[in-house]
Amino acid sequence: MSLVCLGLDLWRGLRASPEWAGRSIGFVPTMGALHAGHASLLKRARAENDRVVLSLFVNPTQFDDPADLARYPRTFEADLELARPFTDAVIAPNEEQLYPGGYHCRVTENDLSRRREGAHRPGHFDGVLTIVLKLLNLVQPTRAYFGEKDWQQLQLVRRMADAFFLPCEIVGCPTVREADGLALSSRNRRLTPEGRQRAAEFPRAMRHAKTPADAIVTLKALGFDLDYVEDEAGRRIGAVRLEGVRLIDNVAI
Repeated sequence: MSLVCLGLDLWRGLRASPEWAGRSIGFVPTMGALHAGHASLLKRARAENDRVVLSLFVNPTQFDDPADLARYPRTFEADLELARPFTDAVIAPNEEQLYPGGYHCRVTENDLSRRREGAHRPGHFDGVLTIVLKLLNLVQPTRAYFGEKDWQQLQLVRRMADAFFLPCEIVGCPTVREADGLALSSRNRRLTPEGRQRAAEFPRAMRHAKTPADAIVTLKALGFDLDYVEDEAGRRIGAVRLEGVRLIDNVAI
């Protein structure tokens, strides 16, 4: 099947068609600006399912900074080209379709979501969990694929799927990195060449420091602004700012 870009009404019709009935569906929800990390999720979905669905939607409710939302790259045609070899259908809904009447109902998690990213970006995870639940209900996939770079997000999505008895397996996939170790992110393209080179020190410092405090000292000395570096469940998890660009990462310890 060739890639088809669909609105929500057409998607519902395709989802109910005989050629999709009884087929396993792998789903990759994204905000677009796709890169090789997203391609790795699509490749795995392709290997493990009969059909693969990609969503492209820049979700406004997960941005705590309107300027950050405005700067988020929109690369729709390039996204379709990257997805074409792996994907059977792409859904690209608009805000009115996904938030009919506004952002009145939302999903709130009251523990993990208040730490780290949640503490530094109030309301962020409400927006993430709300849109993921909406998309999972619309697509009804067998499996949904998320990158481990967003470690806290992955744990929260799994927690939500369990809490609401969603008949979908949440699959975490390893972080894809550049040759110098920097995790792939759409935000990387906003760095200057000098900043991009310096950004690789972020995962390096997290990996080699003996403690989170040591990592913080090293990163501050390198010119990063720190939100946090913490250890939890065998991971070192951090968020920094460089040239006004916010970067997150986590490494095994």
